[in-house]
Order: sequence, then structure tokens, then C-alpha cells
Amino acid sequence: MEDNRKGIKGALASTCQEVLGRNKHRHREWVSMGTMDKIQERKNKKTEINNSRRRAEEVKAQAEYAEANKQVKNFKANKQKYVENCATTEEKAARKGNMKRVYSNEETTGKYSKPERPVKDKEGKLITEIQEQRNS
Repeated sequence: MEDNRKGIKGALASTCQEVLGRNKHRHREWVSMGTMDKIQERKNKKTEINNSRRRAEEVKAQAEYAEANKQVKNFKANKQKYVENCATTEEKAARKGNMKRVYSNEETTGKYSKPERPVKDKEGKLITEIQEQRNS
């Protein structure tokens, strides 16, 4: 029974992989390909640390990994450029009167936003003033 299940599972997996292909991982839009290369280089340095047999090799690999890690952490500029680019395109759309583009800013704000819940007092009435909300 177990062998039959494994055979069916293997056949389905291989057929799906041939027909559909592998699921491609999409990276964030603001991460450039140069940064992706640096991330891969950092992963390679980490495997060097794990595979080193001598202490001297490990120390050298750790120093190289620390440098590669610093370079990867400096990709905040990529995100800043991406956000500025999105903001300028939305400003241009607002000037042209394209309100659909202005209000469909899922790229910059994300796809999920937490719904706002109204604050109610003990009797169940809505409190609209901020000062009243803080006092209750």
C-alpha cells in the first residue's frame, strides 16, 4: 500500500514538474540584480564557513562573510530609489488626472491593510474624538 502511494506521488510530481515547470520565486521589485548576486555570494561564504575544516580557514571565511554581509545590508538605497520612482509616477498620474493609477497603489503600500476598528464606550456608542478615546 505504501509503495503504491509513493509510486503515484512520484509520478504526479514528475508529471507536474514537466508540464508546469518549477515555481519561480519572485524577489521584491526594489532589489536589483546586483544585490541578488551579492546575496548569493554571501550564501556561498556561509557554506565556506560551515565546510571549513581548520580554525584558520574558518576565521578567514568568517572575515569574508562579515564583509559580504555588510555589502548586502547596504541595499536600503535600492528600496529608497524604488519608493521615489513609484511616488513620481503617481504624481505624474495625478497631474494627468489618472485617478485609477493614484488610488491603485498596491505596489507601494502592500496588498493588505489592517482594517480600522471604531472605538466604543461602555454603552456601545462610537467615540469619534481622539481625546475621548484616550480617556476611556
